[in-house]
Amino acid sequence: MAYDSLLSPLTMGKLTLPNRVLMAPLTRARTPDMVPKALQQTYYAQRADAGLIFSEATNISPTARGYVYTPGIYTDEQEAGWRGVVDSVHRAGGRIALQLWHVGRISHHKIQPGGQPPVAPSALRAEGANCFLEFEDGSSGQHPTSTPRALETDEIPALIDDYRQAAKRAKRAGFDMVEVHAANAYLLQQFMATGSNKRTDRYGGNLVNRARLVLEVVDAVSEVMGADRVGIRISPFIEIFGLSDDESEAMAFYLAEQLTRRGIAYLHVNEPDWTGEGPQLTDNFRRELRKRFPGTLIYCGHYTAERTEALIRDGLGDGAAFGRPYIANPDLVERFRRDSTLNEPDPATFYGGGAEGYTDYPTLS
Repeated sequence: MAYDSLLSPLTMGKLTLPNRVLMAPLTRARTPDMVPKALQQTYYAQRADAGLIFSEATNISPTARGYVYTPGIYTDEQEAGWRGVVDSVHRAGGRIALQLWHVGRISHHKIQPGGQPPVAPSALRAEGANCFLEFEDGSSGQHPTSTPRALETDEIPALIDDYRQAAKRAKRAGFDMVEVHAANAYLLQQFMATGSNKRTDRYGGNLVNRARLVLEVVDAVSEVMGADRVGIRISPFIEIFGLSDDESEAMAFYLAEQLTRRGIAYLHVNEPDWTGEGPQLTDNFRRELRKRFPGTLIYCGHYTAERTEALIRDGLGDGAAFGRPYIANPDLVERFRRDSTLNEPDPATFYGGGAEGYTDYPTLS
């Protein structure tokens, strides 16, 4: 089958992408000291045929962490490490965006600075949620999250500045774009959702107030990068990590309208169940979202080449981000071009470890 739409160029803000096959942000837990090194340079450069690579979620500050072995972008050493990754991707002809991450309440005091509680919009524990810790015996694994403390109103400007400083480091490192991670039940979505935000200040209560923080973050990052080099990831209707939201659709539509006014490069929408086994977004929702956000619209979550081709041809989206297919197929674009069989990913090597299951998947050549 020919994938003419999927393999056609795409203008996304300041960038012109050679195709619409994007590499999804994938936490792989392979930076024990939080600094990307040669292994990450190889991994990302191998996948430079993507129209755009979204980096793994990257902590914007020490309080942003909820998972050990994930990288940061708040020290000089981390910035230098990412510069090496960006240079490797660019030498291979690719483009890469850095995803800016704060987990909020999906964390534990054992990996927070000074053993303090994680921060969140409200002091509500994420019921049934786990973070990822290193234990005293040197092993690592999932562990229930701690009860967070609510951010004080006068602390929020410093939080926004953490995003701003992370964007400055990303720009110095040479990233083509940055993506604000406002999805998957992490901090910014915790502020937006009715179930996790019980605040009574200007960041809580009605929908406009609950959206205030994410829009202020987008504005701060856009001041650094330019709005046409900024995107955002959202996940309407998602129910993970104890998140609930009575106004998920209304929030998605309000954000789309506000982001259109700001002229950002793209909107990246994660399916409610990205494994493909649960509910998916409806075409009616996509049509309504498209009306409110006429810019570049990317979807992610168990997409195939065929499904994405139809999405583009129907005018409902402009491309898709592929996760697990990119784990196992560094040359995914070429495989789609040839309509070749895909390698199957090994879930046992998704998280942690070294080159095995990371940089050793075979290419067609």
